[in-house]
Amino acid sequence: MSVACSWCGVAVAEDDGFRVSQPGERRHAVFCRLEHVVPWAMQGPVWQPGAAVADPDDAAGLGVCALCGAGLEPDHVLVVRHRGPHRIADAFCDVDHLSAWARRGGRFRAAGA
Repeated sequence: MSVACSWCGVAVAEDDGFRVSQPGERRHAVFCRLEHVVPWAMQGPVWQPGAAVADPDDAAGLGVCALCGAGLEPDHVLVVRHRGPHRIADAFCDVDHLSAWARRGGRFRAAGA
């Protein structure tokens, strides 16, 4: 089963792409590529209703924003990279911090960037 990318509309398989959600707000978006988060955020994020992760309490285990290191509020943003059977999660204070992180290349940015 696949869902459409929230930015370009391309089909995103269940074991691929990025799931972005605000667990406290119960809304989500899906992306085929991390780069698509940036224009989505710049034009005003359009969310779909519902949670993108099965158990939103898992997000609390991340604890701090991946960009600035601040503690997370209830309306934080969670990103889960789906890569085959693997799930890689990062959390952010808000969509602006997620967008800045994505512009820098995410968790796999070049050294010194």
